[in-house]
Amino acid sequence: MFERLLGVERRYVELETLLSDPTVLQNREAYQAYAREHAELEEVVSVFRTYKQMLEEFDGSSELLRDGDPEIKDLARQELVRLETEKEELEETLKKLLTPKDPNDDKNVFIEIRAGTGGEEAGLFAGDLYRMYSRFAENKRWKVEVMSSSVTGVGGFKEIIALIQGKGAFSRLKYESGTHRVQRVPTTETQGRIHTSAVTVAVLPEAEEVELKIDANELKIDVYRSTGPGGQSVNTTDSAVRITHLPTGLVVTCQDEKSQHKNKSKAMKVLRARLLDQMIQEQTDKRSEERKSQVGTGDRSGRIRTYNFPQGRVTDHRIGLTIYKLDEILQGAIEEIIDELSTYYQSQALQHAESGQNRGPVLDHS
Repeated sequence: MFERLLGVERRYVELETLLSDPTVLQNREAYQAYAREHAELEEVVSVFRTYKQMLEEFDGSSELLRDGDPEIKDLARQELVRLETEKEELEETLKKLLTPKDPNDDKNVFIEIRAGTGGEEAGLFAGDLYRMYSRFAENKRWKVEVMSSSVTGVGGFKEIIALIQGKGAFSRLKYESGTHRVQRVPTTETQGRIHTSAVTVAVLPEAEEVELKIDANELKIDVYRSTGPGGQSVNTTDSAVRITHLPTGLVVTCQDEKSQHKNKSKAMKVLRARLLDQMIQEQTDKRSEERKSQVGTGDRSGRIRTYNFPQGRVTDHRIGLTIYKLDEILQGAIEEIIDELSTYYQSQALQHAESGQNRGPVLDHS
C-alpha cells in the first residue's frame, strides 16, 4: 500500500506542475480534467503526508526505548501506544480512500420515476416518491428541476424526470435505482383491501458536454403541440419536442415548457445522460446486468424496497433494513437508509480492493 501511496503523491505533484503550465492553461478541457484529478487526489495525499509524519514520530519514540533513563523510556512507551492507535486509524482511512471511486459521484443526477404495476395507484405512488426525493434534495439545499412529466387523471404521474443539482447528488442517490413497492389501501378502494403496486426509479449521472459529443446528423427532431391529461391541447403552438438518437434508437420527449427552445434544451440534457449511462453499461457487462436487476420491468417481484402503510414501515431488501418511520421517510427523511446503503457497498468495495479486485460493489437483490 505504501508504494501505491507514493505513486499517488508523485502524480499529485505532477498535476500541480501541469496546472501551472501555460500550455495547459490555454486548453480548457485539459485544464478541467487535470484540476478534477488533482481535487480527487488531494484528500488521500493530505492523509498520506500526515501518515508519513506519524511514522517519523513512531521511529523517534522507538529510538528512545534504548535510552538509559527509565523515565524517558516510560514516556516513550506511552507515546508509542498513542501512535500505534493513530497509525491503525490512518491506515484504515487510507485503505478507504484508495478504494476505487465512482467517477460520477460528484455529479448532478437525473432521477426518472415511472409507474409500473398497479394502474392509477402506481401513478399516485410515483408522485409520492417524486415528492420524497424533492424534499430530500431541498433539505440538502440542492436544486430540483422537472425535465419532463406525464400526469395521470387522478393527480399522479405515469412518468416524471427531474434533474437534481448539487455536489455529491449522484453519490447519495445512486442506490435508489430499482423497483419500489407500495402496500396500502387506495383511496378508491371501498372495502378497505390492501393493494400492492410498483414504481421504477432510475438514477443517471448528468453528462457534461465535454464528456459526450453528440453528432447533430444522428438526431431526428420532431415538434408537435403539447397535450395534457386525456389528450386535451394545452398549447396552441408546436412547442413540444421529441428527439430520437438514430444510432441507438433512444427517444426523449419534453413538453413541460411553453418554449420550444427550452423543451429542446431539456430533452438534450436527458438524452445526453441516457447515452452516458448506456456507454458506462457497455463498458462493463456486469454493470449492465446490475442495472437490469435494479430497474427491472416494474413488476412487483423485482423490488428493492417496500413501503408498507398499514404497518408504517419501510424495508430495503438489499441490506435487510427495516425502519418504522414511513411518514418521515416520505417527507424526505431518507438519510438513514442512504447512509446504511453507502456503508454496506463501500465495505464491499473495500473488500474487493483489498483482494485485488478493482471493481465496484456487487448489488444483491435477493
